[in-house]
Amino acid sequence: MTIESRTPHLDRLQHQVADGRMSRREFARYATLLGLAAPAALRMAGLAPAAPARAESMPMGGTLRVGTRIMDLKDPATYSWAYQSNVSRQVVEYLTLTDAHNITHPYLLEGWSVSPDLKTWTLNVRKGVKWRNGRDFTADDVVWNLHQLTNAAVGSSFVGLVKGYLLKEVKGPDGKTTTELWDASAIEKVDDHTVRLNCREAQVSVPEHLFHYPAAMLYPEEKGVFQPGSQGTGPFELISTDTGKLAVLRKVKSYWGDPAYLDSIEQVDIGDDPAAAIAALASRQLHGLIFADPVQYDALNAMPHLKMYQIASAETIVLRFRESEKPFNDPRVRRAMKLSLDAKPILEVALRGIGQPGDNTHCSPAQPDTMPIAPMGFHPDEAKKLLAEAGYPNGFDTTLYVPNDLPWGVAQAQAAVEQWQKVGIRVKLNVMPGAEYWDVWTKVPFGSTIWYHRPLAMMIIGLGYRTGVPWNESGYSNPKLDALLTQAEGTLEMDKRREIMGQIEQIMHEDGPIAQPLWRNNFTFYDKAVLGAEIHPSNYFFGNRLALQKG
Repeated sequence: MTIESRTPHLDRLQHQVADGRMSRREFARYATLLGLAAPAALRMAGLAPAAPARAESMPMGGTLRVGTRIMDLKDPATYSWAYQSNVSRQVVEYLTLTDAHNITHPYLLEGWSVSPDLKTWTLNVRKGVKWRNGRDFTADDVVWNLHQLTNAAVGSSFVGLVKGYLLKEVKGPDGKTTTELWDASAIEKVDDHTVRLNCREAQVSVPEHLFHYPAAMLYPEEKGVFQPGSQGTGPFELISTDTGKLAVLRKVKSYWGDPAYLDSIEQVDIGDDPAAAIAALASRQLHGLIFADPVQYDALNAMPHLKMYQIASAETIVLRFRESEKPFNDPRVRRAMKLSLDAKPILEVALRGIGQPGDNTHCSPAQPDTMPIAPMGFHPDEAKKLLAEAGYPNGFDTTLYVPNDLPWGVAQAQAAVEQWQKVGIRVKLNVMPGAEYWDVWTKVPFGSTIWYHRPLAMMIIGLGYRTGVPWNESGYSNPKLDALLTQAEGTLEMDKRREIMGQIEQIMHEDGPIAQPLWRNNFTFYDKAVLGAEIHPSNYFFGNRLALQKG
């Protein structure tokens, strides 16, 4: 279902555009979230609808080989890496799709509608979609998956997005706080092709949450396990996977949508050494990288057979403190560590300048709900004063744990360590193999963690800093931030939402559990023989859009 007629929501959005409080692009984005088809939303905004994505003239056939990392794939609901979803998303699909311009479209849904109070969302399941074995994809499949994703025992990060409107806190059998659906009818099957979400609080971003990469629609009879041969509604089948080495995908001939161009895709693990990927592209053993590291930029840019693809994003690596661990349990120490970092030289060292300075809020200029606030800036003298007040007049010693599979993250950490040294904070780097680090990333007292782009800053705050959610790696808990976040999530007026987000950003400055020096522009390189290539701000890979030029 789409909203083609007048609604109070669309009227409010158009008033915001007329008053200069919202851009035309943002009007189109929010209008699609509220159920208006993307072409109609773009026309109402005075923007030209995008050309059809499919180019019928692209050649069919061939095997594409792309460099990435191959990790454990068996439990998509608990994925912590886009690497994992970039294999499985070729097989299992999503209810919605958020494109490179932050416009969210129906996918396994035909559309949706929302009540005037933004609390009741009606999801219309696309008819004619089939699993690979021929069974229809129905509302029962959607309901099963949403229950799986919101089940605290599963441990999906999806909980961080929906806790404010679909869940409530309860005491578990062990006496610890956990979550469950706020009401038995929160996720309701209406009929075979209709699902209704009855929310506890208003929420404007449900369609974007449904594209969170752990939220793939799995075949219920397989009980949440994904492996070679698993059922899917997607254009490829997973033939084999070998963690740390290779995943092989083969085209599905009976796909419900437009068939893929490629016969098969091989995703090849390129390891921790960035030179290995450079050599593989130079020798044309690979057709491209799903995403590249800044340390590879100069070498790849010099290869005439490659083409670069770049997009602004909210990707970053945070230097994260566990709030319960000394000395990070003192907000004065956390603030001092932020004030003693000069972002611009770190940006040059870590990203070769391909990005923007950060400001320790984890709310990016690339996200439309971010409110520009006074920057923290670089103030080492104030940092020293705060350290003395906290009982560390001579500084302190600590260890920063860093994975070696992200070379730009290692470079950022090294640059930060040099700057902290100048205010008496003596940081030892423990650079660990990526496979080891990501087993303990939520447990180390002081760690370096990559966070991918999300369309909205409030999505990042919900995933990483809301009390008690699975990806809250710092253990951070701030009731004021939680309340402001729930308020922002239900606010349609962009100027009001930005004001609320500005308060959250100020909390992150004063109390938050991260130092965050930069934002990265995502980029990658593909062989010019690869047709249809692009890069998504969240580093998502869509194999069915790609083709290989023959000859």
